Amino acid sequence: MKQITAIIKPFKLEEVREALAECGVTGLTVTEVKGFGRQKGHTELYRGAEYIVDFLPKVKIEVVVRTEDVDRCIDAVMRAAHTGKIGDGKIFVTSVERVIRIRTGEQDESAV
Repeated sequence: MKQITAIIKPFKLEEVREALAECGVTGLTVTEVKGFGRQKGHTELYRGAEYIVDFLPKVKIEVVVRTEDVDRCIDAVMRAAHTGKIGDGKIFVTSVERVIRIRTGEQDESAV
């Protein structure tokens, strides 16, 4: 099993959720986060004063899938989150050693 973590622009969340649902993903975790990459934030104007916004709002999506579904899910996230502009985000894939469903005690693939 693998965990896919995607950091995307907030307005792309619904498109990514729908794309993952089409891949058969039944559950995911979404967290509102702030951060920056190569863009290093940006400058904004507020009441005539200019200030630097170091951390930009992003959304982190975490989902655990079977190893054989990873490439299909990554492709779905990439298609749905792509704008072609800087700050589209990143996808991280990590191995998951064990999963346990607390309510039933099911483990690993049956718990996903």
